[in-house]
Amino acid sequence: MSPRKGSDFAGLSTAIVTPFRDGQVDEKRLAEQIDFQIDAGVTCLVPCGTTGESPTLTHDEHERVISLTIQHVAGRVKVMAGTGSNSTAEALRLTRRAASEGADATLQVAPYYNKPTQEGMYQHFSAVAEAVDIPVCVYNIPGRSAKNIEVDTIVRLAELPNITMVKEATGSLDQCTAVLGATNLTVLSGDDSLTLPMMSVGAEGVISVAANLVPSVLLEMVQTAAAGDYTKAAELHHRLYSLCSKMLGLATNPIPVKAAMQMVGRDTGEMRLPMVPLDDADRAILQETLTKFGLESAITGQLQTSGA
Repeated sequence: MSPRKGSDFAGLSTAIVTPFRDGQVDEKRLAEQIDFQIDAGVTCLVPCGTTGESPTLTHDEHERVISLTIQHVAGRVKVMAGTGSNSTAEALRLTRRAASEGADATLQVAPYYNKPTQEGMYQHFSAVAEAVDIPVCVYNIPGRSAKNIEVDTIVRLAELPNITMVKEATGSLDQCTAVLGATNLTVLSGDDSLTLPMMSVGAEGVISVAANLVPSVLLEMVQTAAAGDYTKAAELHHRLYSLCSKMLGLATNPIPVKAAMQMVGRDTGEMRLPMVPLDDADRAILQETLTKFGLESAITGQLQTSGA
């Protein structure tokens, strides 16, 4: 079987958080987090996605975070820049800028709030794909965008040369299966807890939230599944499921993962309104969850990084 379009992005991509300190992007901490991910062996970094709090970034900050990520990565792994918008003109501007900076691909979320028709979805994504020559990953997350990109629309989009991937976050294994059966696109899970089930029907990896915290374990699961050892992969899946379901179920992403990163000493945990920190009761649940997973530094619940 010939490789699917976008198969060079197979594996583990991390939807990296945007660290803040005193209301500003913490560039030093961002560089530290990038190095942590690269040292773990991830395939790709995805700045300015949902986990990167892109809706709260100013236009200048959005471009700066992408530029800093590309510069600091310096070719060591791939960078898929989150440059989607509910405005096609804005998505075009951000995507052209990221391409000029050297991004390897763009993550394009379905236009949120507008609730466009399926023809509007097609016209939006095709406009972006025709404007740049880097691969486009269509990000289907109706829980955030309020509308599903239907399979028939994705089939049409798959005919465009540089639409090569789908980040599948509908929560539907049926939709994942249908896209895989009807197109030659690479499908990447957009839900940590569904990564292994999706890989069992042909998906080739994940764009992960939890990888901010435990990239090595996620990478082992993805690589084990890709090698066909589903017995070992299932063991890792169940271990990760316990972490992800409890952690990510506490509050809207990225609130709990940033709190977890604070507890293990790799982030300030600072959010931007309208996102707010976990309350004390949920922090206690999170601390217990991390400790059970084996992240012993979570016992103190304190920020432990140098320079903090």
